[in-house]
Amino acid sequence: MSTENEPTEAVALAYDGQGTPRVVAKGGGDVAERIVAVAREHGVPLENDPALVRLLSRVDLGAEIPRPLFAAVAQVLAFAWSVAGRLPADRR
Repeated sequence: MSTENEPTEAVALAYDGQGTPRVVAKGGGDVAERIVAVAREHGVPLENDPALVRLLSRVDLGAEIPRPLFAAVAQVLAFAWSVAGRLPADRR
């Protein structure tokens, strides 16, 4: 997740359809730019939500997202799946 232009901060989530999404990368400046570049290289949809990025950047690397952020992250995942033309595992 990042801004469309030059990101100042970015967070990457991993979710395999089981359990809870995890924070797998985060950072600002050059690190944020690299996170976005790698996402684009791999066709990962990007969501522009600076407020959510600020909250997720407080989560430790490898940690599951906290319960208060479930709804916001679910919206991001739904967006990413719709852009990618995918459905969650339980809807196939």
